[in-house]
Amino acid sequence: MRVAVTVNGERLETDVWAGESLLTTLRDGLGLPGSKNACEQGECGSCSVLLDGELVCSCLVLAAQADGHEVVTVEGLGASDRLHSVQEAFAETGAVQCGFCTPGFVVATADLLHRVPNPTDDEIREALSGNLCRCTGYQKILDAVHVAAGR
Repeated sequence: MRVAVTVNGERLETDVWAGESLLTTLRDGLGLPGSKNACEQGECGSCSVLLDGELVCSCLVLAAQADGHEVVTVEGLGASDRLHSVQEAFAETGAVQCGFCTPGFVVATADLLHRVPNPTDDEIREALSGNLCRCTGYQKILDAVHVAAGR
C-alpha cells in the first residue's frame, strides 16, 4: 500500500507493507535512522516521535495510520544548520553516553518543554518515564532538561 506522510516538514510518499510500523518506514523506507529500534513493544521510548504534535512510540503505530498526518523525528527538531536547544543541552551536560536512547529522550523533552516551559523535577520524571536509559543514571538527563528549559 502507498502512504503519504509529512515528515519533518516534507511531504513524502512510500510503499509499505500493511502491517509495517511507522518506525520501520522511517528508518528503512525513508532513510531516517534517528529513531531507534529497541524493544518494539513501546516500553523503552527509543523510537519516540511526534505524530500530529503528540508524543508516540513509532514502533506501536502502523505506517498506514500515519497516512495523511505529520511526523517529527529527532532529525526534524533542529534547523538544517543548527541543533535544537534540547539537543545542545544533552550534548553539553553529558546526558549522551552510548546514545541509543538519546533520540527518544530528546523528542520527549522537546515535547515536555513545549507543554511545560519550566518543569519541576517531578514533572520531568513523569514526562520522561516512558524512556529507558541503561548508561547515564538519569541525573545528567535531568540536568539537560533544566538547561534546555533555561534557554
